[in-house]
Amino acid sequence: MDEAIMLKDILLLLAEFFGAGSVVFGAIFGVHKWIIKQNVQDGEIKSLKQEQTVICYGVLAALKGLKEQGCNGPVTEAINKLEKHLNIQAHK
Repeated sequence: MDEAIMLKDILLLLAEFFGAGSVVFGAIFGVHKWIIKQNVQDGEIKSLKQEQTVICYGVLAALKGLKEQGCNGPVTEAINKLEKHLNIQAHK
């Protein structure tokens, strides 16, 4: 009878151990997956920022072309704001 109780206790202990191990492994795996996802997003954000910079320079060139053709007022204001924005971003 005592042997049956000891075997039952050992099996319960092993079940608890493997259950706890599974929970810990699942948590570690989840954190690892989250870190990988963050790294991918960081790369995508960097790429988008570079693309937006190129687009800003293109818009600035178009605005300066309009100003050379005699457009004034809002064009000059937009050029000033865009140049200020690009200057601030370049020094971050």
